[in-house]
Amino acid sequence: MNVTVWNENRHEKQNDKVAGIYPDGIHGAIAAFLREAGLDTKTATLDEPEHGLTDEVLADTDVLVWWGHKAHNEVKDEIAEKVKQRVLDGMGLVVLHSAHFSKVFKKLMGTTCDLKWREADDRERLWVVDPSHSITEGLGEYIELEKEEMYGEHFDIPTPDQLLFVSWFEGGEVFRSGATFKRGKGKIFYFRPGHETYPTYHNKEIQQVITNGVNWAANKNTPSPTYGNRKQLEKISDK
Repeated sequence: MNVTVWNENRHEKQNDKVAGIYPDGIHGAIAAFLREAGLDTKTATLDEPEHGLTDEVLADTDVLVWWGHKAHNEVKDEIAEKVKQRVLDGMGLVVLHSAHFSKVFKKLMGTTCDLKWREADDRERLWVVDPSHSITEGLGEYIELEKEEMYGEHFDIPTPDQLLFVSWFEGGEVFRSGATFKRGKGKIFYFRPGHETYPTYHNKEIQQVITNGVNWAANKNTPSPTYGNRKQLEKISDK
């Protein structure tokens, strides 16, 4: 399996606190634990030519992991459309935290993907609501994060195919924090935690979820359906 971790890589360059938590970038931290899990992983960032997502890179990517926040509008429409088409053609997509507002995710969901939010060092408890799913394998009943950004309902997404996590926040809100969708031949996993000023991606349980999500989203040689005019399989009676 070939995995590409995409990150806008802006906070790490502009905020010393973020750079201290993720000296190799958020993309570097995620790629590192995916490689430790045995996955062939490369990275791509916003400021590279074609955002690092050339036709060759996309064609060679089985699962794309996407992190974005402050620069969604800088992603070229034609690149977002190419990524969407690759998902429809069978590439897996793991969408993290603020990438709920990315052009790619909104194109695939067909909704605003808007929500409530607050940065106030809320404690977060992510409850596992489907312990039988492969993405939640190896976890207990919940994941506890000492500090995270709050996301609250209503989350304007289509009804998920599967709901895996529901978060409770110290300030009182709840949020659908882990959900899967299928679009065309592709599988999509949205996972909420990961605000840039917290060391969330160093948490082993969060790493386990993302690794599981990548493995789940990989295309298992799904056959391509055929469309258009079709000759009959059996003789059609003229009676």
